[in-house]
Parts: sequence; structure tokens; C-alpha cells
Amino acid sequence: MRSDVVKRGVERAPHRSLLRALGCTDREIGQPFVGVINSYNEAIPGHIGLRQVADAVKAGIRMAGGTPFECNTIGVCDGLAMNHPGMKYSLASRELIADSVEVVAQAHAFDALVLIPNCDKIIPGMLMAAARLNLPAVVVSGGPMLAGYLDGRAVDLNDVFLAVGAVARGEMSEAELDRLERVACPGCGSCAGMFTANTMNCLTEALGLALPGNGTLPATHAGRVALAKRAGMQVMELLARDIKPLDILTPAAFRNAFAVDMALGGSTNSVLHLLAVAYEAGVQIPLHELNDYSAHTPHLCRMSPAAGGHHIEDLHRAGGIPAVMRRLLDGGLLEGEVLTVTGHTLAENLTSVVVGDEAVIRPLDAPYSSTGGLAILFGNLAPDGAVVKQAVVAPSMLQHTGPARVFDSEEEATAAIMAGQFEEGDVLVIRYEGPKGGPGMREMLTPTSLLSGMGVDDKVALLTDGRFSGATRGAAIGHISPEAAEGGPLAVVRDGDPIRIDIPNRALTLEIPEDEIARRLAGLPPWEPKVKSGYLRRYARVVTSASTGAVFQE
Repeated sequence: MRSDVVKRGVERAPHRSLLRALGCTDREIGQPFVGVINSYNEAIPGHIGLRQVADAVKAGIRMAGGTPFECNTIGVCDGLAMNHPGMKYSLASRELIADSVEVVAQAHAFDALVLIPNCDKIIPGMLMAAARLNLPAVVVSGGPMLAGYLDGRAVDLNDVFLAVGAVARGEMSEAELDRLERVACPGCGSCAGMFTANTMNCLTEALGLALPGNGTLPATHAGRVALAKRAGMQVMELLARDIKPLDILTPAAFRNAFAVDMALGGSTNSVLHLLAVAYEAGVQIPLHELNDYSAHTPHLCRMSPAAGGHHIEDLHRAGGIPAVMRRLLDGGLLEGEVLTVTGHTLAENLTSVVVGDEAVIRPLDAPYSSTGGLAILFGNLAPDGAVVKQAVVAPSMLQHTGPARVFDSEEEATAAIMAGQFEEGDVLVIRYEGPKGGPGMREMLTPTSLLSGMGVDDKVALLTDGRFSGATRGAAIGHISPEAAEGGPLAVVRDGDPIRIDIPNRALTLEIPEDEIARRLAGLPPWEPKVKSGYLRRYARVVTSASTGAVFQE
């Protein structure tokens, strides 16, 4: 066992003495050591229930003959960090999470790992660590939040963001907003729509690193505790069979995950995170290939934040991610021979799975769209690509040309939107919010929610080198690469420049002469980080483009 380096032999007597200080018995010292890496904290609704999940995981490990050691890592709630300087730390925390898991696992010579995340950056951070460490590992999340209800209608956090725009427009009173905010988030779990956290929890299942049910079992259901116990037991089987993450995280597994992502209409952030996990796994995924997955994968699920969309609990009742994957497998759209943490192939896992509600998971011959929920755009404004959640774009905005209205920060754009300082047809540009420029590539849920709440998300587009929340809807195009801080073309856009958006043809074009673009680029001043000290300054110096997953350069 790997853990023998801290417990076997005369020279390890001091180590065993320290283990005895933890209350370990001889039997516990003799068993495999399993790190239970928990992101529990009291600042994130998705994490407040993770103590119970960790206890269940540890019970499962003990039942299967292992010795669990619970350790913690950090987490950031994107909702609470939204639209203030705290959001600069959200994506940046992903690298700290991966590093911290690596540090504790290596320093204590764990034989295997059970990883317990539940929100936006914590999930990919732990997946990155799993690939990097390549120890037998199972991921089990805390599960999604249930939807709230108001006047007989299901609501979630996104409805509250949208309502702020409605109040600003005078279409909702502050008293009505108060009623909504009190019921939209009824308890623990990751926010109830197909936002980034739930997208990543579902895709962890699709990748094969989580047991069936991980993506959709509600946080408050007893089944979530049982799933956690099974995860603890299953990691011991993986250890016995020497099945490791890199046996599972093959190119075919990533192709499957992107196909499921397209069928779900998941968050645009999934592109950023899957690329980063693939990087750690040594799998090369050119960004343009994602359009191939989109072209061949129908959009089968309409989930919130899409207007009238279902919530994760509805998807769970319909059969969850296994039912989505069974539908795709039956259509020849998944590679069923890939190995998963069940110890079986994907196809074997899906043998007895059926779709429980075709209103939630549509048939292949009656999809919401014949193409997937995400698209990658290229052009002279995004030479290295940009990402849009086409599943939530109004048909009238799929092809649009309009004048640029340029802002050099999210705060500038938010103030202008609140003041109504834009016209229908405008293409709002928010730049210097990328991985380097932000730094930290902030999410832009506040400006997009304001536009939606004002009822103009089908009349105004928004472009950024930053990110959009999984809760965003409308013609919101993000991850524009190269970013402005790297001297990308976005840096030279001026007010009034015509910008053409052509999502069906995957194009994003600044419609001015190429020699004028070159002239403007040549006149850009040298870039300097906005933040002059601390972690964010170091992050800005080493982080790479969104088109490569915003990983650290070597």
C-alpha cells in the first residue's frame, strides 16, 4: 500500500505514534488510508450539508475495510461573490483547490480518495486534482437544491437576479421582490437550475468519475446519504482493482461528457472546466471540435435558466443523467465501452435504465433543437474562440449586427444598464475581465440578468472576455480569446464599431477593415495587472487563455 511509507517498519514508529494520537487502533493503522476531501463550509448553501455527506462516505469506507481521514479545502459561492471584487477570486480558487488536494494527499500518503465538492470551481478543482494525483478516486457531490415555489410557480436564484432588472424597469415592486427572495432558495444544495455547479456535477457522472445519481439526487433526499455511503465502499473496490482516474479520463470519456453537455444545454463554464481537467489528464481537446459535438448532438433537455425550463429535481425524476446517456447511447452518440468508477463500462451501467418522463428528456426524434446547447464562435474578434449558450438565445438574436457600446469593467456596464444608457440593437462589450485582465475572469450574471429582467435580452447582445454564470440567458457571448489584456482584438473595439454575431455559422466579426484593426492593435500600451499584490497578482502573471481552460502556464 502507498500508505506503508508512513506506517510500516521500525523507522516509522514516530509516525504510528502520531496516528495513535488521532485515536487510531492497530487495525485502522493496518488498513488502507483513504483521504476524504471535503469542501464543507458555512459560507456556501451548496456546502452547508456536506458534513452529513462526509460522515456517510466515511461510514462506507469503514464498512469496506478502509480507514478514512477527512480533510478540507476552500470554496467560493459564486452567487455571494457576484458583481463585486470577490468574484475575481472565484475562478482563481480552482487552482488553489487542486493544489491543496494534491498537497494533503501526497503529504499523508493516502492510498485512495473520495472527493466531496458541490459548487462551481470546487468540482473542477477536485477533478483536476484527481487526474493529477491518479489515485483511485470517487467524486460524490452534495447534490442540487430543490426549487422554491411562489404563487404555484417553481422559482430559483436566477429568478431573483431577473427580478432586480424588473424592479429597475418599474415592472415589479420591491415588496414583490422581497417575497421572491425569501422563497427562491429553500434549503441546502447547489442552485436548482442547470447552472455551472449542477452542470459540472452532471458531467462528473458523464465522465465516469461519479456513481449514477451524483448529478441530480437532491441534497435533502435520503438517497444522497446512501449514495455517499456507496461512494465510500466503491473507492475500496477501485483500490483493490487498481482502477485509477487516468484509466477513466480517456479521450472517449471527454467526448461523452461534451455530448451530454450539449444534450443538457449546460453552462458555458463547462467548456472552461472540462478543458482544464483534460489538460491535467493529458488529453488534447481543440476548441473547434466542440462544434462537431454540437452539430451531431440534439438538445434534449430544457432546464432553467431557459424560459419555462425544468429544474434538476425534475431531471432526477425523469431518470437523471443515466436516462440522458441511455438516450444518447441508443442514438449512437456515446462511446459505451469507456470504464467508470462503478468498475463497469458505461454501456453496462445503462443496461436497465429507462427514461421516466419524455417531457423532461425528449426523444431523439423530437428534440428542442437538432444541435447542442453550446456553440463556439470564431472570427476576427475571437481568433481563438468564444463560447455561447445558444440554447437560451432568442431566435431573433442568433444572427445580429449592431453598434458596439464599450465598457472596460463590469461595474461600468452595470451602471450604464441600470441607467438605461443603451439602445435596442446595441452590442454591449465588457472587456479587461478575462483571466489576466480581471484578473480572475469574473462572471457577468448581474448585467445579463438586468437585461433579461428589463425584457431586452432579445434585443441587446453582450460580449466579454470574462465569463457568464450558468444562470445567464440571452445573446451573451463570453470567453472571447485572446482576451483584451493579452492584446486581443477586443481591446481595440470602439463605440459605434459594427459587430456581427452569426451563431448558426459560428462567427463573431468586428466589421471594420483588417488594416484598421492592425493599426489599432499596434498602438496598444503594454499590459500591467490591475491588482498589485497578493494571490491575484501572481494568478494574473501565470494564467493562460480561456481557450485553453485558463490553466497555469508551465
